[in-house]
Amino acid sequence: MLLLQLPTFFRYFKDKIKIICEFIPQLIFLCFLFLYMVLLMFIKWLMYYPTDDKDKITYSPHCAPSILISFINMVLFKEPNKVEDCADFMYNGEMGIERFLVVIAVICVPWMLLAKPIYIMRNQKKSNYMVSHEQMNAATENGDAEQPAHNNTVHRVEGGHGSHAEEDLGELFIHQGIHTIEYVLGSVSHTASYLRLWALSLAHAQLSEVLWQMVLSKGLKVQGFEGGIALYIIFSIWASLTVAILVLMEGLSAFLHTLRLHWVEFQSKFYSGIGHGFQPFSFETILDSAATQTADE
Repeated sequence: MLLLQLPTFFRYFKDKIKIICEFIPQLIFLCFLFLYMVLLMFIKWLMYYPTDDKDKITYSPHCAPSILISFINMVLFKEPNKVEDCADFMYNGEMGIERFLVVIAVICVPWMLLAKPIYIMRNQKKSNYMVSHEQMNAATENGDAEQPAHNNTVHRVEGGHGSHAEEDLGELFIHQGIHTIEYVLGSVSHTASYLRLWALSLAHAQLSEVLWQMVLSKGLKVQGFEGGIALYIIFSIWASLTVAILVLMEGLSAFLHTLRLHWVEFQSKFYSGIGHGFQPFSFETILDSAATQTADE
């Protein structure tokens, strides 16, 4: 939903060029690579399940591919490593679709890099030509070549926030290049940052196994009446450690990591820090502005 609000933001400021030259290629690049990786995860969850049936061995966990390795092979145009008694792909036509998605995503990079500067450059040339043509017509009609004073003003070209002032094209290409590199590398690095949650889940699994093997399982090995008393005491210790380590410490750690990931990596795709600055209501500011206006008059 946040991503779909960007066109509304650009249309509010009459900045259609950013929708065509930035928003659309960014959305395609993000969806064709990383949304597809998310879809692969759901396909893997739905297709592979525990089974002992020899006729369905291709759908066993043994044959479930690694999504990370599959994504790397997709970007590098490599075929997956073949595993005995397992299917090479998760669905028919997977390689063709993946190569198509990668090619389109790569095409979006020069689209983001060159479309906006070229569009502004062409509009500037067109505007300069129209200004020169008007000056020539005015000079012909007046019988001299003097330029009207109003033609010496800075001419603007239709673009961001209603207009783009004429600017050095080299600086424009550099700015757009920095923006494109930041978005492409940021999309990769921010997505990879979410692997820390995967690492936390592995740590959680290992801690659970340690608490089971070194604490709770000890109480189950004691026989007789003493075993019941020992199990009661050991279970209390195991429950306390579980709540303290797995629930509180691990839960707080996962919450803080997730909060940081959403704030920095996720929301950086939607927030640009542009627009109108917030000005809180203040009588002092209003009175100062009125006093300044009165003094000027």
